[in-house]
Amino acid sequence: MTIRILLVDDHPIVRQGLRTLLEGRPGWEVVGEASDGLEALDKAASLNPDVMVLDVTMPRMNGLEACRLIRKRTPGLEILFVTQHDSPQMMREAMEAGGRGYVVKSNAARDLLAAVEAVSQHRVFTALTRNVSPVEAR
Repeated sequence: MTIRILLVDDHPIVRQGLRTLLEGRPGWEVVGEASDGLEALDKAASLNPDVMVLDVTMPRMNGLEACRLIRKRTPGLEILFVTQHDSPQMMREAMEAGGRGYVVKSNAARDLLAAVEAVSQHRVFTALTRNVSPVEAR
């Protein structure tokens, strides 16, 4: 089964790096990219991804608000936050908004593949820099 992934981040270089990490995995396909929350809403509806990798801080509409709206419009889409915010409070807010996972960008090389795998199977995955190891719920 192919896992279809949508990347949402306002920095093109970050999207390119995430794409490189993700496309190296057999059976995974990056089906599109968006640079803000409003564009993410449109692409989520038109591209029908399985997983959205979503930043928190973006122009026009932040990731938290986009996540809340996407959960209402596309409840089957799993959302993984990949963000610079290494904060338990921000992680709580992201999960309360409807995220299934949370990874800090500085650890994306270590955690991203496991996080996408987990959320694509409807499991929670969270990892802050302070964590010794990621937390995955089954």
